[in-house]
Order: sequence, then C-alpha cells, then structure tokens
Amino acid sequence: MERTTSKSLSPLPIFGPTISVMDRYIITELIGPFIFGVGLFSSIGVTVGAMFELVRKVTESGLPISIAIQVFLLKMPEFIALALPMAMILATLMVYSEMSSNSEIVALRSCGVSVSRIIIPAVIVSLMATGLTFALNEVIVPNANYQSSLILEKTLEQDNPPFKEENIFYPEFGKVRRPDGSRDDTLTRLFYAEKFDGKYMKGITILDRSKYGVEQIVSSESATWNPTKNIWDLFNGTIYLVSSDGSYRNIVKFDHQQLKLSRAPLDLAGKKRTYTQMNIAQSYEYLELMRLSGNYRKVVKTQVRIQQKLALPFVCLVMGLVGASLGVRPHRNSNRGTSFGISVIIIFTYYLLSFMTGAMGQKEVLTPFLAGWLPNFIGLGVALLLLGKASR
Repeated sequence: MERTTSKSLSPLPIFGPTISVMDRYIITELIGPFIFGVGLFSSIGVTVGAMFELVRKVTESGLPISIAIQVFLLKMPEFIALALPMAMILATLMVYSEMSSNSEIVALRSCGVSVSRIIIPAVIVSLMATGLTFALNEVIVPNANYQSSLILEKTLEQDNPPFKEENIFYPEFGKVRRPDGSRDDTLTRLFYAEKFDGKYMKGITILDRSKYGVEQIVSSESATWNPTKNIWDLFNGTIYLVSSDGSYRNIVKFDHQQLKLSRAPLDLAGKKRTYTQMNIAQSYEYLELMRLSGNYRKVVKTQVRIQQKLALPFVCLVMGLVGASLGVRPHRNSNRGTSFGISVIIIFTYYLLSFMTGAMGQKEVLTPFLAGWLPNFIGLGVALLLLGKASR
C-alpha cells in the first residue's frame, strides 16, 4: 500500500500532467463495478419495462417471437441510458468505501492528498458517463424507440399508414378583443377532418371564432395545403355566418376557397413521436408546433420535458460525486451489499424527487428550468456538504 501511495503523486506523461498513478488506479477500480452496475440495472429495467409487456403480446396478441426479440433489442439502449447514473453511484460508493475500509484513504491523506483530490478520478469517470448518456439519448435512444413502435404497429395493426388516417382535430387558441377593449384568451378556431389520405383532408369542418360576436362555420368536401402560398385550398364547400344569437346571417357556397390557417393540422396528421422518441432538437420543433396551436398545457409540458432531457446526462456527475463523498468517509469494513442498498435508496429518492418536480413544473408551481434541474442542484448540494464533512 505504501508503494502505491508514494507513486500516486507522480504524474503519468501518457495521460497528461494531471493524471497520476493514483488516478489511474482508482479509475481502473471504478470500471469493473461500473460495467457491472450498467448490466445489472439495465437488465432489471428492460425486464420490468419491456419484457413482461412483450411476453404478454406474444401470448395474447400473437406477436412473433422473432419480432419480440427485435423490439426487445431496440428497447435496450433506453434502459442502458437510464442505468448509467445508477451504475455511477454504485461504482463510486463500492470503490471508495472499500478504499476507506482498507485504510487507503487514510494513507493518501497522510501523504498530503486532499479528499477533493482523491475524488477527481470519480469526476473523470462521471463526466465520461455523462457524455455517453447524452450521446445515447440524442442519437440512439429516440430512433430505437421509434423503430420499435413502428415494428409493433406494423405487426399488430396491418396496413397502418405513416400518418393519422381519421379524426384530425386542431384547436387554435388566441386573444379575442371584446367591445370594451379587453382581450380574452379563448378558442379562436377549431379544425376537424374526418379522413386524411396523405395529401387531401376529407370532410372538413372549421369553426372560426376569431372575431367577437361573429362565428363562421366552414364546411368543405376536401382541403389540401398549398406550400407555395402557405395557405389552405378548400374545395366544394359552404361558409355559414352565424350571429351571436345563433341565427344564420349568410350562407355562401364555393367551389374553391383559400383560407389563411396554420399548417399545424397537416403536421398533427403526420405520425408524431412521443417524448421518449424525440431528441432535443425534435422536442424544440414539437414545442413550436404546440405554440402555433395555442395548446398552452402541451407547451408547458414540452418545456419541462426538454429541461429534463438536458439535465438527465448530468445525473451521472451528481451520482458520482454523491457516491464518492459517501465512500471516502471512515469505514471499519466494506460490504458490497450495503453499498448496493444505499445506492438503490439514493436512486429511488432522486427519481421520486425528479417525478415530483416534473409534476410541479407542469402545474407551473416551478419554472420548466427548475423542474428539470432542481433534483441535480439538490444532489450537487448534498454531495458538496458530504465532501466538506469528509474533508474535516
């Protein structure tokens, strides 16, 4: 132990001036438990979150086993990404607790190495895990989840088109000026189409309430989006002008009519991804679509989800710091079962807190930024507090 400690202060040129033998030793010790943790937690997650449902589809819906295996493999990246922060706290807690129980931490500190310097290897590995989590969630996980969804739909629902085929609703909200000059938030337009064949909307009904006291109902056999003019072309329809007392003021029939309306109904008719099937860029595009539609609740929910997507990779760093700060405290003996139990409790507490702040963000008790990042800030504060106590 003394020989290792004495070498720990000598930097390794091949790693640069800040990576010493001590760093290399601790990083090497961290890799094994980290890989074990990734395998353990991802296996538990994919079993509970995907396998049971796939087995049910195989037995009840006749899903072919080959397709079930393919979907299972496509779901793996999502659970691996979720397992990385869990594996980080397990690895750091196990390694640093064992070093503390073997008096390695005491030996290093007696040589003048500070606690903050001892946990630098944990920070390095945590940052690597943060980058890996971000890459998985941005490049692999959304597409893998989307492909698994398409495969299931194609297998279980034959001839399912890559767009919404029936009952397309598009509500548009905005401010309507009243006679007294006040402006109220209300439903300004409601677009409904019975069917969509990929180009033409069929059976169109549009309720226009954008002017106070005047309601306009547009009924049309078909409509299509005109991309050159950014306008809707409606064919073979009727416009009904309705007074505030509910009586018809005028009826106008048309063969072709153009209507200035957002193309959002067309976008909504397309096969849209869920939040787990979108990366950050796609989430921002969806946010703009929701803003155009005036769906305020969806806007807030999407803002919260975006912040959670941005914050999730940094959970690895927070967990690594918490685990290392707990591990460097004096321990008489090291028990891996105890480390695992503590890790599970911390992970459960973190994700419970994340769920609560996310819900509070959607209810606008917290801003979207705080809803996504507050659990990380709390975890970082706890880690710094534990580190400060361990340094005394």
